[in-house]
Amino acid sequence: MMGSTVPLWLQLSYTLFVVVLVPVYWVKYKPANFLWFSDIALFAIGISLWTESRMLVSMIAVGVLGLEIIWNIDYFGRLIRQKPLLGLSDYMFDSSKSLFLRGLSLFHVFLPALVIWLLLEWGYNPKAIYWQTLLTWVVLPIVYLFTDPKENINWVFGPGNNPQTRIPESLYFWIVMLFFPLFVFLPSHLLLTWLFQ
Repeated sequence: MMGSTVPLWLQLSYTLFVVVLVPVYWVKYKPANFLWFSDIALFAIGISLWTESRMLVSMIAVGVLGLEIIWNIDYFGRLIRQKPLLGLSDYMFDSSKSLFLRGLSLFHVFLPALVIWLLLEWGYNPKAIYWQTLLTWVVLPIVYLFTDPKENINWVFGPGNNPQTRIPESLYFWIVMLFFPLFVFLPSHLLLTWLFQ
């Protein structure tokens, strides 16, 4: 057991949120949507709240926390400036999607805050980078082989919203396989190790 127990109200409210989100996303976005790293993070944190798994929290911290913070900068930057920044949160301003559906995506706002709080409570497990890399190397080939390139889940087919056409698709895929561990996970791991060890 870690240093402190997660409050029951947080466990229940988080679980209820996920129970509402899953069927809505299943219908509106289809099951492949759950292969986004942010959706995987949503489920992993839910499990962590009940099991107090420092490893799962650390994996999400090293793999997704930085990306979620960038998403928030993009989202709130657009709210304030009324102009697109990076395009990561463009769908949050798509009036063809219901306010309820877009509201569910606000988990991107509270997820990083929750991950940071859990890190402060439990600390960072430096072995998480290996497990997060392994998970990524399982998820990305599944996305590449079995999802629609137009969905471009985890940017496996191109940077941003659309597939790229400048280099061969398979070469781009292998670049992505190396990009996440080297340019997302490793810097995050070094920072987290420095902050929490």
